Amino acid sequence: MKSEKVAAALREQIADEGWPVGARLPTEPELAATFGVGVNTVRRAVGILVDEGVVVRRQGSGTYVVSRPAPTGRRLIGVLVPSTSYYYPRVIEGIEQALTAAGAGVILASSENQPGLEHAQTRRLLDSGAEGLILVPNLNVMDDPQAHIEALRKLPVPYVLVERRPPMPEPDDPTSYVVTNHVGGVHTAVRHLVGLGHSRIGFAGRVRTGNADVVADGFERAARALGVERVAEAVVRRTEWPAEELFAFARDCRDHRVSAVFCHGDRDAATLVVQARRLGLRVPDDLALVTYDDDVVDLIDPPLTAVAPPKPQVGALAAQLLLRRIDDPDLPAHRIELQPRLVIRSSCGGNRTTP
Repeated sequence: MKSEKVAAALREQIADEGWPVGARLPTEPELAATFGVGVNTVRRAVGILVDEGVVVRRQGSGTYVVSRPAPTGRRLIGVLVPSTSYYYPRVIEGIEQALTAAGAGVILASSENQPGLEHAQTRRLLDSGAEGLILVPNLNVMDDPQAHIEALRKLPVPYVLVERRPPMPEPDDPTSYVVTNHVGGVHTAVRHLVGLGHSRIGFAGRVRTGNADVVADGFERAARALGVERVAEAVVRRTEWPAEELFAFARDCRDHRVSAVFCHGDRDAATLVVQARRLGLRVPDDLALVTYDDDVVDLIDPPLTAVAPPKPQVGALAAQLLLRRIDDPDLPAHRIELQPRLVIRSSCGGNRTTP
């Protein structure tokens, strides 16, 4: 049937990375013109991929890739991330480079930050022939994250966690993972601000993101260890940071003589710069600023000092560790933690890069 041939062609394009996970497919009329068939034929072909879990239709928005079909002829590794649009693209880049160098293929899927979809995508990766899994589970939005970690032990293939670790592990927990030392990265940032003479440092944090709690914990620990004077009005965490909330936060920093802020992460920091200017505050002269992530800082004026997690290295090490686990089922559990670096730019008034 024509629809099955179109489905096969679309499947091949997605498998060859023509459309990565998270990408929106061309419209059905555009696909019909490309393949020289009717719109109804394309609609049926897309329906086949929907049933396979390769794409999903979103009313009023379009059709999006949610799982990349498996290439053939190579050892296949399944990779499941919460998002392909923020934080994880460079982790995926490191994974793919390491697996390509080892002659292995990647089946990529996204859970879109939904625990229910995470379970379905894990099953699809296994059904697609994945011999091992690299997983970033949505522990931050689960009622019992430790139970989820323990349930992963029943998977029929080896797995490695990325940027996640068991929240309440037993001493003999067998989970292997590769993570960034977020607490250490925050400590380095706060130490730098203290070294510049700041003693009243604010924190604009997040709630319920993957690393929100550990970054907030890192700030509190660093503040205590380095003698930072805690100003409650300037230590705030929110699920979202709309512009008006960041304006109020900047005002509280001004009113309580807070001279520096550590912000999680780049987009909120960029908005904070704008809101501080509305109050007549200059960055860094009146308010020094350090952010966490180092993803979009090059688009901001002034350029933001940032804690930069080693994302490609995290992905590459996770892939290499998983391949070793596949080849050696008796390999002991590995717990790998990488230190981020502080990239110092003009938003904090510093001039030195700390490794």
